[in-house]
Amino acid sequence: MRGSVALGILVLGMAAAVGVGRWEQEFGEQSAAAHLVLETVNACVALLLAFLVYGRFLRTYTRQDLLLLQGLVVLGTANALLCVTLVKNNPAGAFGNWLPPALRIVGTLLIAAAALVPDRLARRHGWRHWALAPAVVAMLVVGAVVYWRKDSLSADATSNALLIPQILTLVCFAVAAVAFTVQARSRDDVLLRWLGPACALGAFARLSYLLFPPERADLLYSGSLLRTGSYLLLLIAAGREISRHWALQAETAVVEDRRRVAREMHDGVLQELGYIRSEISGFAATDRSRVDRILGASERAMDEARQMLEALGRSDDEPLGLVLHRAVEQLAQRYGVGLDLELDESIVVDRPQRHALVRIAREAVLNAVRHGRVERVRVELGRDSEGSHLVVSDNGPGFDAVARHAGFGLVSMRERAEALPGTFEIDSRPGEGTTVKIRW
Repeated sequence: MRGSVALGILVLGMAAAVGVGRWEQEFGEQSAAAHLVLETVNACVALLLAFLVYGRFLRTYTRQDLLLLQGLVVLGTANALLCVTLVKNNPAGAFGNWLPPALRIVGTLLIAAAALVPDRLARRHGWRHWALAPAVVAMLVVGAVVYWRKDSLSADATSNALLIPQILTLVCFAVAAVAFTVQARSRDDVLLRWLGPACALGAFARLSYLLFPPERADLLYSGSLLRTGSYLLLLIAAGREISRHWALQAETAVVEDRRRVAREMHDGVLQELGYIRSEISGFAATDRSRVDRILGASERAMDEARQMLEALGRSDDEPLGLVLHRAVEQLAQRYGVGLDLELDESIVVDRPQRHALVRIAREAVLNAVRHGRVERVRVELGRDSEGSHLVVSDNGPGFDAVARHAGFGLVSMRERAEALPGTFEIDSRPGEGTTVKIRW
């Protein structure tokens, strides 16, 4: 399906390049001023995206971002030089006519290399301050070669003479478009999603130049419009990259704040609760029932504080099965009961649902331990034809479930289950154990 869509886009792009070029050749009107505006836009967009990719490279230090940075800088410089030539509004000579196309070849080669290079780390040392050095050196070398060969180059740089640069840039953009598109299917990277279409439109622009060669380098042709379209797609990529960057910054700030609160709770609230519990344990046994109630309340407060501490330090992308395993295992170790676990790790829920299910599982296990005095608890997370389910069962003494439905713990579990949305069922009779089942 995706292959047929890609083939359809390719055919439509080629048809557009051919159709617009033929219409322009017969009825079009070329404008030098519009050409200058578009080349200015191209230069600004390429250099803006290069600046963003530089910031991205400082975070990732990958070879792909490094090569992409070099290619965008070279392409932006080539467009800027062409703008200078168009502003002068006089014949540029061999050097002025050949330098921008030569730099475009280097830029597109670098972008094609960025699309093909493995996603590996570059050496961190030195690249932070010298990341643009290869692009500067390459441009100086190309400028020196073109200046040295200017006498042997055609002074007017006709369209036939520029055939080889157009073919090379066409091939490079086509290769880059395919490679970036393939990578975007397997990686969650907003920049790669737009680089493929942008390179494809750049390739169609070169195809238009080849099929309908421009008669003058200073006038606007359909190929220039397609080139600007590719840069506008890069501008969209730049905007998406900026949005992604700020979203990641916000997520990082939230995670850091959660960790700070977790540290404060660990060093403050939990320490104070532990001290209160230890002091109450030393009270005289004359009013043992009151002491036991206070000890029970302090244990529950400490358990709630530990649960909040764990939730604050937990990653948002952890699977439900792993979080359930860790939560009930901590309770089992604390109260010395055995566990039978059967957890389906493939079940995925969002963050609020995961929090509710973990709280239900903990409440069910705590009820079994505190009220049932059981020695073993079974926790099952699975999926069947009716949906997903969480089951907590024990072989304790059980109770009259109808009479106990008004208890706060049962009411809390029911409300959390219904908010999933889901259903809550409890099956318990005296002497037959207890089973809590949540289905969503």
